[in-house]
Amino acid sequence: MQKRMLGTSGLEVSALGFGCMGLNHHRGPAMGRAEAVALLRDVAALGVTLFDTAEAYGPFTNEEIVGEALQPIRDQVVIATKFGFRDGRPEAGLDSRPERIRHVADEALGRLRTDRIDIFYQHRVDPDVPIEDVAGAVKDLIIQGKVRHFGLSEASADSLRRAHAVQPLAALQSEYSLWWRAPESNVLPTVEELGIGFVPYSPLGRGFLTGTMTDATSFGSNDNRINIPRLTAENRKANQPVVAAIEGIARRKGATPAQIALAWLLAQKPWVVPIPGTTRLERVKENLGSVEISFSAQELRDIEAVFAGIEVHGDRYSASWAARIGQQPRT
Repeated sequence: MQKRMLGTSGLEVSALGFGCMGLNHHRGPAMGRAEAVALLRDVAALGVTLFDTAEAYGPFTNEEIVGEALQPIRDQVVIATKFGFRDGRPEAGLDSRPERIRHVADEALGRLRTDRIDIFYQHRVDPDVPIEDVAGAVKDLIIQGKVRHFGLSEASADSLRRAHAVQPLAALQSEYSLWWRAPESNVLPTVEELGIGFVPYSPLGRGFLTGTMTDATSFGSNDNRINIPRLTAENRKANQPVVAAIEGIARRKGATPAQIALAWLLAQKPWVVPIPGTTRLERVKENLGSVEISFSAQELRDIEAVFAGIEVHGDRYSASWAARIGQQPRT
C-alpha cells in the first residue's frame, strides 16, 4: 500500500483510508457486529491504516465496532473520530463547548479501546463557540496525551486559519469529488499554504459516481441518501452525464468508474487522502486499485475540459438538514 503524509503534521497514512460510517449508520440495514469487525480487520490486512469514525455514527456504536476490530492491531493503524454534536446526535444541533469536547474525548477513548485518538475532528464548526476555544480545548487534550492531532471538518478558510493559529491542524475533512468541487475555490489553497492534509469524504458521490446507481435505485429507511436533493430519482437521471463521462475515462484507462473517481482525487495533491466506505470487501479491493492509476498532465486537462461542460443537478443537503449542522445546502 502506498503511503501519504497529511500535510506537514508528520502523520503518515495509507493513500486511501476507510470511512466506517456505513457499517451501521445512514446506509441502509446495519451490518452484524461480528461481520463488521471482520471486515475492518480484512481492510487493515490489505494495508489500509486510516480508519474514520465519529461519536455521531450510531450514535456511539460505530466507535465501539472500530474499537473492537482494531484493538489487536492498535499500534499499526490511525484512528480518527469526531466531536461537535449535542449528545452525539446531529439532529439535536451543534455543541462544541470545551467541556463537551473533553467529555467526548474521554468517552470515545473507552469505546475505541485505546489510550489516544490519532485525529480528533470537530465534525462541524459551531457558530456559538469561538473556534479558538475549540482549538484550545483540543490543544489541552494533546498536551495530556489523549489526542495526537487536531482536525476540522467542512470548515471555511477563515476558520482554518484561526484554529491553526492556536493548535496546528493535521487534516481538514470535507466532501470533495468529481461532482463536488467547491473546496477548490479557497479551502484547498489554504490547507496547502498552512501544511494541512486534506481528507475527502464521499469521494464516490455517496455511490453515484460508481455507475451502479440509476433513477430506479431505491434506498432503505435507514439510508440518508433518500433525503439528499442531488440523489432524488429526477436528479439521478439528470446527472447521468457525470457517470457517462467517468465511464468513458474508465474504458480508456482499463479501470472501473470508482477507481477513476478515486485516482482523480489522488492526482490532485500528494497530501489528499480519500476515505471511501463500503460493506463489501470486494469493493475495498476495487477501490485500492485506484492507487496504481496515474494520469498525465494532458489527461487531467482533458478531464477538466469534459467536466467543465457538465451541469450537476441538485443540492448536496436539504435546507432543513443544512440548518441543523450550520451550513448552507451548497456550501
